[in-house]
Amino acid sequence: MPPIESAPLLLIAAAVLGYLFGSIPFGLVWARVFGLGDIRQIGSGNIGATNVLRTGNKLAAFLTLLFDAGKAGFAVLIARAIAGEDAVQIAGLAAFIGHCFPVWLGFKGGKGVATFIGLMLALNFYAGLACCATWLVIAALFRYSSLAAMFTALMAPVYMVFLGYGVGALLGALLAVLIYWRHGDNLKRLRNGTESKIGQKG
Repeated sequence: MPPIESAPLLLIAAAVLGYLFGSIPFGLVWARVFGLGDIRQIGSGNIGATNVLRTGNKLAAFLTLLFDAGKAGFAVLIARAIAGEDAVQIAGLAAFIGHCFPVWLGFKGGKGVATFIGLMLALNFYAGLACCATWLVIAALFRYSSLAAMFTALMAPVYMVFLGYGVGALLGALLAVLIYWRHGDNLKRLRNGTESKIGQKG
């Protein structure tokens, strides 16, 4: 992890900024824009892009993916512009937590996969690209978004170390733990053979 060098007020601001950006429920927003209803009543009930895709609206799912990734990346890039790497990582972690536990939805949010990818791309572009490639390969081979997400999260700290951002390995490991925790039900369904595949409608 990076040394704590930024002023306490900057660190607090980074955390608040990251959380507020992360807590914007874009899946819910885009589902309503496209007239898809309350996404929480469809499929898995999750507000992320995978569940939006279960409505059959690929554009809404793509926009959810893009904006959920972008909000974390935006928080990281703003923090990097005004403070040190300590604030950058705090902003990124706060954005991830904001997505998973948004105050606007009673702290019931998404599982953080797109937000995690956007965060990785902003923290270190090459490690982020490696995560994107890993997710795509595993998803193409097995057609399970959850499996692709968990495998990618497992590899993220390794990519950070070997692709020039070893200072972020601890954050990567923490995010991986959080992603596995958020996918606890998916793990059970994968073991039982009842997990929904990518593109399967709710």
